[in-house]
Amino acid sequence: MAPLQVYYSGLLFAPGSSLIRVGYLKNIPWVTMEPKVPDVWSSLIQTLEGHIEQVTSAAFSPNGKLVASASWDKTVRLWDTSTGKQCGVLEGHTHWVNLAVFSPDGKLIASASNDKTVRLWDTSTGNQCGLLVGHTSDVNSAVFSPDGKLVVSASDDKTVRLWDMSTGKQCEVLEGHTDFVNSAVFSPNGKLVASASRDKTVKLWDISTGKQCGVLEGHTAWVYSAVFSPHGKLVASASSDDTVRLWDTSTGKQCGVLEGHTNRVGSVVFSPDGKLVASASWDKTVRLWDTSTGKQSGVFKGHTNWVNSAVFSPDGKLVASASDDLTIRLWNTSTGNQYAVLEGHTSNVYSAVFSPDGKLVASVSWDNAIRLWDTSTGNQYGVWEDHTSNVYSAVFSPDGKLVASISKNDTVRLWDTSTGKQCKVLKGHTNLVKSAVFSPDGKLVATACYDRTVRLWDTSTGNQYGLLEGHTGWVDSAVFSPDGKLVVSASTDNTVRLWDTSTGQQCRVLKGHTSRVNSAVFSPDGKLVASASFDNTVRLWDTSTGKPCGVLEGHTDLVNSAVFSPDGKLVASSSKDNTVRLWDTTEKTTIEIIETHASIDIMKFSNDGTHLYTSHGILQLQSSLHSGGNRSLAHTFTHSLYVTDQWITCNTKKLLWLPVEYRWSCSAVNDTANLIVIGSASGRLILISIDFTALPAAYLQPSIAVIAGKGFLGLAGRYKL
Repeated sequence: MAPLQVYYSGLLFAPGSSLIRVGYLKNIPWVTMEPKVPDVWSSLIQTLEGHIEQVTSAAFSPNGKLVASASWDKTVRLWDTSTGKQCGVLEGHTHWVNLAVFSPDGKLIASASNDKTVRLWDTSTGNQCGLLVGHTSDVNSAVFSPDGKLVVSASDDKTVRLWDMSTGKQCEVLEGHTDFVNSAVFSPNGKLVASASRDKTVKLWDISTGKQCGVLEGHTAWVYSAVFSPHGKLVASASSDDTVRLWDTSTGKQCGVLEGHTNRVGSVVFSPDGKLVASASWDKTVRLWDTSTGKQSGVFKGHTNWVNSAVFSPDGKLVASASDDLTIRLWNTSTGNQYAVLEGHTSNVYSAVFSPDGKLVASVSWDNAIRLWDTSTGNQYGVWEDHTSNVYSAVFSPDGKLVASISKNDTVRLWDTSTGKQCKVLKGHTNLVKSAVFSPDGKLVATACYDRTVRLWDTSTGNQYGLLEGHTGWVDSAVFSPDGKLVVSASTDNTVRLWDTSTGQQCRVLKGHTSRVNSAVFSPDGKLVASASFDNTVRLWDTSTGKPCGVLEGHTDLVNSAVFSPDGKLVASSSKDNTVRLWDTTEKTTIEIIETHASIDIMKFSNDGTHLYTSHGILQLQSSLHSGGNRSLAHTFTHSLYVTDQWITCNTKKLLWLPVEYRWSCSAVNDTANLIVIGSASGRLILISIDFTALPAAYLQPSIAVIAGKGFLGLAGRYKL
């Protein structure tokens, strides 16, 4: 569908030492700043995408040619390991699928689900060929015996059950665990079953008698997985105490503790030769361990969310991992370590914002750090790590000399961009601070908080200047009026309130919304307020009287934000319905709808009113070209860079495909420098600069489909991004 764009992506994101990149990168003349990439290829071979919810398990077929994956999207999917293509979707479960495994001969798949069943599937046809019913709660795992004659299943009903494949009947119930049983597996000779439970134990069962024959105790938290070594002499167990433990099956004694994960370990598996163990963790990594020494021998990094399971291919050369990031990834075990993550954030990049002059970008992350980047070079300019909790927002002062950052530890910190030093800590809130904003002159900061207050702070001293109390619910946002004399606040108490900044007194309560109000903003002349709400509406208010003067209805889901155009004649609103609507403030009608294919959280108009800067990029507004004072300036800006999940687009046309590791979690676009910055859940932050004069002509013309509709001139421009 887009071969040239994918080729461009291959050149830009290939490692720096790639011969193809070195030889042909010059063939992309329109990229003036390249993303920083590692020097060498990683262990990652393929990423399999298709599931629409968390992937809970992955398993190789006995011949290694297929992978079966289970997901919370209620399906099992089959993948060709040589091409990475999806070759089957097994549908029938009515709830999450927790695990899927192949039979020893590869002809069947057993899947375990929260619908309390185990289902059997014919791999050649994809049809369901068996239904095992008996558990009274979620079934967490199901595994075939080595000879394929039995299936063992583990359930939240605290039991392990054995099923006869020749009849489909239950033949044994193994009872003894005192909490949910997370998994159960057969020993290589089929004579034992090991079950792992939330009761912090692994139990061994004799299949011939159905009796418990051993208890492996030592974990200090839930045990999620247990598996036998190929020779049956060891059991490896994975736990939410962040460890993997090795046990001698003949004595029941612990013989090794594998430590290194920084979060719960959900899955563990031996390599076919028993020399390695692979463990999957909520720390987003898969780790390899040498069973003879207990030492870590490799780390696979790249998943952007919890890793739920890992499994070796039959020849031991690959590991498949399943993750909450909706992907299955295949790794080469011979290379062991992935390349080092690019220097910078080590966790999800939550927000990125340009300084007013466009020379700096501030990015904030769940790694508790704020980082500054020089937009001319793409290099890190500074790092601030004094926060003791996740940082999720940062904002520059109007003159760019200060940055205010918000952390989950209820504090706001001020930083001097020239020195990189923390200059003030704003303490006083007693709950999560939701937003911070500078006054137009930069002398004050207003913070909105879940402690139901808005607080004003003096930026020169760091002292609290005012306490605005009155809301009876969380305060989501607070914004200064253009002259700085008022603050408007939006709250979960369904109200908008106006405050006098000189006295701290409440001067208006704006009532009318029927649900939580997400944001409120002043018009350029300060005479109106627009508020966005969970009730799917935007409402307009007269600030002098507090009276409502318009309800803008049309969104089909909650409205995230609303902003006025520079002349105040238009309002743009963004919604969870994945659209942006443009409204005429006089007629109270929709005059344009833009389909964004993602929810926009942050917006502002360009100075000429012809574009919207959003948290995904720039949207061109067709209707605004017809509004009074902006027509003469319309020629000053002609190009729109925008980020979707997988693409950077230019004027709605696909420009550059983003590999999985570089997918969007936040972004910002600077139109004066034609620069786009993208933060990813993996912690990477990339800057790409585009020279529009070198782009093919097809990219330089906006593609607009005009649709009939009520409103301004009877026209609405709709972009399909």
